Amino acid sequence: MSAFGRRGGMGGGRASGFGSARPVQPGAVEGGAQFPPIDAPAEPETDGASPRDAMERLAARVAASAEAGNSRGDGFEASVHKIKEQVLPRLLERVDAEAAATLSKEELAEEFRPIIGEVLAELRITLNRREQYALEKVLVDELLGLGPLEELLSDPLITDIMVNGPEQTYVERKGKLELANVQFRDEEHLFQIAQRIVSKVGRRVDQTTPLADARLQDGSRVNVIVPPLSLRGTAISIRKFSAKPITLDMMANGGSMSNAMATALKIAGASRFNIVISGGTGSGKTTMLNALSKMIDPGERVITIEDAAELRLQQPHWLPLETRPANLEGHGAITIRDLVVNALRMRPDRIILGEIRGPECFDMLAAMNTGHDGSMCTLHSNSPREALARMENMVMMSDIKVPKEAISRQIADSVDLIIQVKRLRDGSRRITNITEVIGMEGPVIVTQELFKFEYLDETSDGKIIGEYRSAGLRPYTLEKAKQFGFDQPYLESCL
Repeated sequence: MSAFGRRGGMGGGRASGFGSARPVQPGAVEGGAQFPPIDAPAEPETDGASPRDAMERLAARVAASAEAGNSRGDGFEASVHKIKEQVLPRLLERVDAEAAATLSKEELAEEFRPIIGEVLAELRITLNRREQYALEKVLVDELLGLGPLEELLSDPLITDIMVNGPEQTYVERKGKLELANVQFRDEEHLFQIAQRIVSKVGRRVDQTTPLADARLQDGSRVNVIVPPLSLRGTAISIRKFSAKPITLDMMANGGSMSNAMATALKIAGASRFNIVISGGTGSGKTTMLNALSKMIDPGERVITIEDAAELRLQQPHWLPLETRPANLEGHGAITIRDLVVNALRMRPDRIILGEIRGPECFDMLAAMNTGHDGSMCTLHSNSPREALARMENMVMMSDIKVPKEAISRQIADSVDLIIQVKRLRDGSRRITNITEVIGMEGPVIVTQELFKFEYLDETSDGKIIGEYRSAGLRPYTLEKAKQFGFDQPYLESCL
């Protein structure tokens, strides 16, 4: 039975500037011809931008117009969206919304095609085949998908989508932010799409709960904040995930690390090192965690714990757990710490935390020390040394009263490796440090750096040039790798 029935009615070196003296030649002409005259100073030759260029860029930035932040545009897409605004109300008069929701996008497009033709004839609008196909797509996206966000989600080059109210949307391509040529009808339209996203994972967003974390079907992470907290209207931030799993070899080929670093990390993952991945927001911590998970033995039971489930491990025996916010009465919240404690009773071989930011750090360290070797987690930090200090602070945030020295010793005994990831100013994401945690020397945690990324220069177009360097040290964790038969390749990769 068709989901569509008709209704009656209609609606709307620096180079040196000095000459070089030559040695005296026999028979030199009198008057000092053997010494050429001093030339005028040459302009400095640099690979990068000159100071004058830098000041011009600063002046241009000051003079930049705020109008550049408006995403309303013209062209083919804008004309299709204008037609959509005329067609959609009349189309809805002919659609049974409940029955339409049960159809797939392809089935809905087939049902729409003749009805759209009728509506266009009534409105006396003539479209070619390309325009009609584009109109069908935006109408289906409007009814079953996420409206204007659908075309951004389908673009494989986009990694982040940031909606700042109905009239402004930014995207990140290749590490750089740019304005997207999409827009929403109004604030109500944008708010409906935000509700559609969060309701699919059993959460809600409104004036009483104006913040929400959610995820899309492909695992992309979504954050929604609505008025009165957001002053420019509903704001949606989407961190997209690649449809194709990223491996350590792909990261090495892309310049995020050297081949020796990739080999060392493969061995660390396979040899069940306890690993902490440290980095700033958007630096690639979750991507690194997903890549490392490829090295986990398929026979191991892995439990992941996250606020919003976004990890996509490449293992058969993997059980994801997700926290739950409190209800309207303020009860029923399940925190990461609750899930870590419960996971210890689920016979895991490894426990992986999407991100630690509070008292759950103590339980994670306890898990690493109680037979769950190979556990991993991520945290926000700018350097390996700062990551250790943050872990100490997070344990002290808990209600467990433990001396600071005992906390430091627990961290030193639990963590084997710290991987520092960073997004550089040219948009590239790189592994800047791989650091071992050796132990304690007095009250201080002792570390040893195995690999480091060193900045060398910058090209004229702003691309950073650097080198991955090995410290040439014998790894302290070599004995652990030896238990799995990887001691010789691990040693060769680090030297």
